[in-house]
Amino acid sequence: MDKASIMEQAKSAKVENIRLQFTDILGFPKNIVIPSWRLEEALDEGVAFDASSIVGYATIEESDLTAKPDFSSFGIMPEYLEKRVTARLNCDIYEPDGKRYEGDPKHVLERVIEKAGDMGFRANIGPECEFFLLKMRDGCVTMIPNDKGGYFDLSPLDLAESVRGEISSLLQQMGFQVYTTHHEVAPGQHEINFQYADPLTTAFRVVTLKYVAKVIAVQHDLHATFMPKPLHGQNGTGMHTHQSLVGKDGNAFHDPDDKNGLSQNAYYYIGGLLYYSKEINAILNSWVNSFKRLVPGYEAPCYVAWAMQNRSALIRIPAKRGEGTRIEVRNPDPAGNPYLQFAVMLAAGLKGIEKKMQPPEPVELDIYALNQKERSQYGIESLPSNLGHAVSFMEKSELALETLGPHIFNNFLYLKNKEWNEYRTQVTDWEISKYLGIL
Repeated sequence: MDKASIMEQAKSAKVENIRLQFTDILGFPKNIVIPSWRLEEALDEGVAFDASSIVGYATIEESDLTAKPDFSSFGIMPEYLEKRVTARLNCDIYEPDGKRYEGDPKHVLERVIEKAGDMGFRANIGPECEFFLLKMRDGCVTMIPNDKGGYFDLSPLDLAESVRGEISSLLQQMGFQVYTTHHEVAPGQHEINFQYADPLTTAFRVVTLKYVAKVIAVQHDLHATFMPKPLHGQNGTGMHTHQSLVGKDGNAFHDPDDKNGLSQNAYYYIGGLLYYSKEINAILNSWVNSFKRLVPGYEAPCYVAWAMQNRSALIRIPAKRGEGTRIEVRNPDPAGNPYLQFAVMLAAGLKGIEKKMQPPEPVELDIYALNQKERSQYGIESLPSNLGHAVSFMEKSELALETLGPHIFNNFLYLKNKEWNEYRTQVTDWEISKYLGIL
C-alpha cells in the first residue's frame, strides 16, 4: 500500500471517517477519529495528540506526540461495525522532533523483529485466543455463562455458534484468515484461531479480535471478556502462542535428521524461553487475575519444562514437522499487550540462539502429578505464583530492560507494583467468611 492507493480506495468506498489506532502499554486500544478530508494530511504528516492521559505514555510536561499511519494496515471497516463508512490505520508514535517514541509498544516489537532479521531470521506467530461470553442483565454484566457447553460441543449445548460465526465473518472481511472456531472446555468459553503471520500483523489482529468480539457480543446481549480467570472452579482463558523462525533454507526449527525433528536453533530457542521464563512472566501474565489461571488442574502451565506431547509443560512441540515445525508457549493470556508479549518471547528465544542455551531433556510425565521432590529430581522449577512474585523477577531482568527499553520497563513496573499493592492489602469476602467467626 502507498499513499496514492490508500487515497483511491478511500475515495472509491466513500469513506467518511478514519480511525487512527494504537495501544497503551497495557494493551488497551486507543484511537483518534478524523474526517476523510484530513486523510492526506495524516498520511503525509501524521496527527498530533495529547498523550498525557494515556497509561504509560508521557507526563504532562512532555505530552505532545504524533500518530503516523502504517500504510500497510489500511482497511475499510465492515458496515456491521460502523454506522458510517469508516477506514482504519494502525499508527506508529513519534516525538515532536521526529524521533520514534520509546513508549510505543509497537516499536518494541519492531526492534526485536529487526534483531531477528540481523540474525538471518523472519518470525511467524500464531496465537490461540480464548474468551468467555457472559450474559448481560439490565445493561450490566453478570457472572452467568451464555451456555453450559464443553469442549467442541455443538448446539444446543453450544449456544454461541452464531455469535462466533458473526465474529469470524467480520474478521475475514477485515483480512484475517480464520483457521478454526470452537467451544472451549468451560461453560461459555470459546476460541477463535487465525492463520499465523508476522509478529506485527498478528499483534494488530489480536487487538482487533478483542475489539470485534466485544462489539458483536453486546449486540447479542452478551459480554465478551478476555479476563484470564473469570469463573471459580473452571478453566481459565489462555493464549497459547505458536512461533517459528524462517531462515534462508526455510523453517529454521526443522531438522529431519534429529530424533525429534528439531534443529539446533530450535533447541537453543527453547532453552532461551525456559531460562528467561520467570523474567518475562509479568509481561505474558500481566494482571493479578492472570495467576488465578496458572494453578494445577486446569490445563495451564505452572512449571518450567518442555515436552513433545505433554500439555502440562510450559512449552510444547506440536506434532507437525517440516514447514509446520513450531514451538507452542502455553502460559500467555490474551489480557496482556500482544506487542510486548510477542516481543519478550521472541527476544528470549533469540537470546537462547545467540548464547547457545541448550535446554534440559523434555519431560513427558504429567508434571501436575509429581510432588516437589520428584519435580526437583527432574530439575523442574515453578513459575511465579502471583503478580508480585513475577514483578520481582522482571525488576532484575537485563533481558526485559533491553527488550522493552527503560521507558516501558519502568512504567510497566510502576503500574504493576501499584496493582499488586492495591490487591494484597484488600480484605476479601473469602477471608471474612473464613476467619471472622473463628479468630
